[in-house]
Amino acid sequence: MKSLSKQPEEWTRRDFVSRAAKSLLGLSVLPIGTHAALKTIKPAKAKNVIYLYLAGGMSHIDTFDPKPENKDIQGPVSTLKTNVPGIIVSEYLPRLARQMDQLAVVRSLMSTQGAHEQGTYFMHSSYEKRGTIRHPGMGSWILKLDGLHNERLPGNVSINGGSRSIGSGFMESKYAPLTIGNPEEGLQDSKRPSYISEKSFRERLDLAEALDAKFERKYDLKEVRAYKDMYADALRLMKSEDLDAFDINKEPKHMQEAYGDNSFGQGCLLARRLVENDVRFIEVNSGGWDTHTNNFTTVPDKAEELDQALSALLTDLKERGMLDETLVVVATEFGRTPEINSNDGRDHSPTAFTSLLAGGGIAGGQVYGKTDAAGKYVTENEIKIPDFNATIAHAVGLPLDQVVTSPSARPFTVAHKGKPVMALFG
Repeated sequence: MKSLSKQPEEWTRRDFVSRAAKSLLGLSVLPIGTHAALKTIKPAKAKNVIYLYLAGGMSHIDTFDPKPENKDIQGPVSTLKTNVPGIIVSEYLPRLARQMDQLAVVRSLMSTQGAHEQGTYFMHSSYEKRGTIRHPGMGSWILKLDGLHNERLPGNVSINGGSRSIGSGFMESKYAPLTIGNPEEGLQDSKRPSYISEKSFRERLDLAEALDAKFERKYDLKEVRAYKDMYADALRLMKSEDLDAFDINKEPKHMQEAYGDNSFGQGCLLARRLVENDVRFIEVNSGGWDTHTNNFTTVPDKAEELDQALSALLTDLKERGMLDETLVVVATEFGRTPEINSNDGRDHSPTAFTSLLAGGGIAGGQVYGKTDAAGKYVTENEIKIPDFNATIAHAVGLPLDQVVTSPSARPFTVAHKGKPVMALFG
């Protein structure tokens, strides 16, 4: 354990967060094992994460794990060679086929959760959904364990997610994501109304603070502090010089067009602007991947959006010299069945599915893991959800073996004892 006899100027940032958490928040950050064990983690390469979530369950067979040798399973979908010999993808992904050298295709994910709500929760938190506690998402863990890089902007942002966004769970609300409903509208209600003068605005705030002070002193509770923090964060953001980061209309027209004329593509453009301003974690949600019916008319449209947006994002990050320090993740809650049902669709299949990783120290141009001839089960290098999330956490340098205790004194780690897949790193 670190010595408690340090002078304040000798404290590291993590010392301060740990001590403050114990005394103020009812949370603690404690190591499992020795301090020396923590030093075995390699230095982080990624500063930020862009997490693209394909809600509904992307069909891996119709995208990144095709089975052309079995026409009954593959259906009417042909394949493309990529710029990496031996790796093929579906015909719906021509742009990404030309950028496969930037991507690691993880074909061996396996989940224990086969329903949307439970699968999404598990994918984001590494913990199965319980009625007694809410677990934090990865963005909250990053802020809790490693803090902000830009004090003037939120460190955790969710785009297009709405009520489906995974929040801060048992952690303080200041670690929760700021939700953006429409990326083209930016951050709404972020400026003082024109009909209220600066003086009047300040007077109203001072009055509200005076009225609240007695209540806050009497009830020093998490919920009360969260309410006060919300106002403080909102005021700080209103005054931030970096507020333009949320305005994609500042981008040239050709750049907006490159990402695609849809909320997912524009959300990816907004995500790039935010990491450019040192926002730590941005999730962009793409809905509509639940293809129980009309799989072969829905997937082409959704894949086209993904193909254009992700291709533009990778190109943009690389040209700006930001790809090495930005981990890009493409995730979904489970895959789809090899069987084609009577509605020309595919049903839920959590036993094998695909995700993608790029940048942030990941070695591109590789396929990790393998499924059987039907794409139903993993046959090589199975990755459980906590291990996948541990890989993300490792990429940004989070201490995987540090415990955060909830207000009820229950211990949790960022990836629920998951182990990072080191073969994915360059």
